[in-house]
Amino acid sequence: MSPAPAPAPAPAPRHIRRVLVAYAGRSGSTAEIAQWIAERLRGEEESFDVTVAEVSDSLDPSGYDVVVLGSALYEGRWLRSASRFARRNRHELEHAWVWTFSSGPLDDSATTGEVVITNSADRASRRILARDHVTFGGRLAPDSRGWLAHTLVEGGHGGDFRDRAQIDAYADQIAGELSVLPRLRHPVA
Repeated sequence: MSPAPAPAPAPAPRHIRRVLVAYAGRSGSTAEIAQWIAERLRGEEESFDVTVAEVSDSLDPSGYDVVVLGSALYEGRWLRSASRFARRNRHELEHAWVWTFSSGPLDDSATTGEVVITNSADRASRRILARDHVTFGGRLAPDSRGWLAHTLVEGGHGGDFRDRAQIDAYADQIAGELSVLPRLRHPVA
């Protein structure tokens, strides 16, 4: 069963930016990061009307001024649904300011800056002309399902490696850049 489509954004006053934080994930960790980014944007600036939604074939980004797109990393790759969303909506996203993020390293490499953007995240980010991409640490809970997850947990690689301060700083960076950018990247004709 696919998730219900996100509601279409309501018309906003001219000074309010409509923001979509869209994510693809499997275990809830990336969804939580998306929620944290949205909370920070809502608290940072009253001129943001923020919607959080899981990517799906029915999610339409065309009504938003800003899109933050994130995906969990599995075996070093963005989930297919996130890559497909970026590819399918690249023309609609030409009019919005876009940022991207990945969630997944099960160590402190994301916090220390040692992680390099993966090919799939880089390709999707370039396709939609994202202003920036960041990789956050991931979370692997002891009760995670699947052979690979079980093997990683048994090998001592489980845990929560998300850095809330890093996530907040990224949301603050987005808000700061939006304070000086025009409303739309390329106005709709």
